[in-house]
Order: sequence, then C-alpha cells, then structure tokens
Amino acid sequence: MTGLYYEEFEIGETIEHERRRTISESDNQRFCDMTMNQQPLHLDAAFASETAFGERLVNGLYTMSLAVGITIPETTDGTIVANLSYDDVEHPEPVFHGDTIRVQSTVTEKRETSDGQRGIVTMHVEVFKVNDPEEPLVCEFERTVLSVKRANNET
Repeated sequence: MTGLYYEEFEIGETIEHERRRTISESDNQRFCDMTMNQQPLHLDAAFASETAFGERLVNGLYTMSLAVGITIPETTDGTIVANLSYDDVEHPEPVFHGDTIRVQSTVTEKRETSDGQRGIVTMHVEVFKVNDPEEPLVCEFERTVLSVKRANNET
C-alpha cells in the first residue's frame, strides 16, 4: 500500500507524480470502443483533418481517467473508501496521439467525516503535455475522496 492516510494529506501540498504516459492511437481507440463513444473527431482521420485541430483528438475523458490512474500510487492506493466526486473538469488544450502527459495533485481541502471515522480530501489535479516545450495544461479537475484514517487501521 503506497497511498496516503487522511492524516498524511497536507493542505497546500503539491504531489508531483513520477509516472508519465505517452498516449497511443490504440489507447484512444480502445477507450472510445469501451465507452461506445464513436465521435469522429476521435476516430476518423479524414473527418478530423477538416476540423480546426487538423487531426484526431484523444478523448478528453480518457485523458482525465488516465490522470486519475497516474495519481493513485501516491495518493489513494489502498487508503481510499470511495471517490466521491470529480468537479470543474476543463480541457484547455487538445491532446493528440503520441503526446506524453505528466500529472500533479495539490491538496486543497480536507475534513473529517461527521462521525470522525474517516476523512474527506479534495485535490486539484493538473495534467500537462510534456512533449511540448511549453508544457501546456491539457486537463484539470477537482477530485474528492473518502479516505481511511490511520488511527482506524492501527489496532
């Protein structure tokens, strides 16, 4: 277990996640297939070439889902009860096949549950494209989790 217990999260702390991922055409295709999203902007090269982007875009929900997965080892691996919400999702820049992303999470809020048995932690997650020298922000969102408290596991 590598995740953090409620007590270990510090408001204002930014966690730089070491894992990165280069997104392939296959990743995007499989995600669209699994979610039954057949938007031609994600799948049809000829269609996408006629858009302002000039090529297919990686499905934004895949980018977000991948970002959550990348954050798990350093945040909630084995220490989560549930994901409570994903809020304020934005995709300010596109992601294309072959782009490599990195992720960072900043703890913005935390509080104990009303019974004091667990804790609620909110993190601002930011996703950056690292193969672009400017490392543009390509996705950001708030992730709120119900976290285990260490005291409840030490018996």
